[in-house]
Amino acid sequence: MNVQPFLDISLAALVIGVALFTIIAKDEFSAVVAYVAYGIFLAIVWVRLYAPDVALTEAAVGGGVTGVLLVMAGKRLDVSATMVVAKKPSVAFSAFVAACSILLAGSLAAVILSLPDAAPSLAPQAAAAAQGPGAGLGNPITAVLMSYRSFDTMLEKVVLILAVVGVWSVGADEAWGAAPAPFGPATPSDALLFLAKTLPPIGGLIGVHIFWTGADEPGGAFQGGALLAAMWMVAMMARLADPPPINSRWLRLALISGPAVFLAIGVAGAMLAGHFFAYPSALAKPLILFIETFMLLSIAVALPMLVAGPAARKGVR
Repeated sequence: MNVQPFLDISLAALVIGVALFTIIAKDEFSAVVAYVAYGIFLAIVWVRLYAPDVALTEAAVGGGVTGVLLVMAGKRLDVSATMVVAKKPSVAFSAFVAACSILLAGSLAAVILSLPDAAPSLAPQAAAAAQGPGAGLGNPITAVLMSYRSFDTMLEKVVLILAVVGVWSVGADEAWGAAPAPFGPATPSDALLFLAKTLPPIGGLIGVHIFWTGADEPGGAFQGGALLAAMWMVAMMARLADPPPINSRWLRLALISGPAVFLAIGVAGAMLAGHFFAYPSALAKPLILFIETFMLLSIAVALPMLVAGPAARKGVR
């Protein structure tokens, strides 16, 4: 008897159950923990769907960086909880939201079920082009991101930088240019210190490996950068490293380096390859790896700065 269908159905039920618990949980910390578990289960789902690149991204972002971000947000909300008057939505409004959610889910299910058995796909053409002279990559996902939709990929990183600027802009004027407040307990536990000293060297090496092999195997700059960011956040949570001042020149250069290099090579492509964001055939793979190196740096810096928050006044610890 084949147990895979049973395991897949059990995994789907588990994902739905954790998602429902995340919605109905009244305690913020419980909801955040459930959301992190939801992200990890989704990563397993993507593995079962033979999408390891998406699984790596979901595990690093949905199960890691976003979880830390939500924990920090919940901690800051606790400080200002007394300033907010809790007001439950009316029964009519709750019923309306539930009906809209059911309608949306039903519509998506109907669309998916109405697709033909052999859905149209450009996957074979993308895989062939990934190994051709236009990209020279063995991983079709990286080829699509860096060649087919390179302009969109660059804009995604620009949005990430704008998010960091938006977080910085909500800080107090007198704190502008200072460092964000340290996050994590003032006196870290021995277990946290042990993890902060053990995980970053291993996680950093794995992050660089995932980035480097992304040209030909599952991985890439975002997955590797998210893992490097998580390792930096672990060190900051254990107070082994403090968030840098937001007016640090190296920090700002690191943030913009990825999109800036991407754009510069895209403009050069108009002159050397005949099209904006095109790569000369002989230099396609080296140029893509060069771009992804700086994208890795931008991502590894931007995500921790989103978690660290705006600059804090002097003396805030």
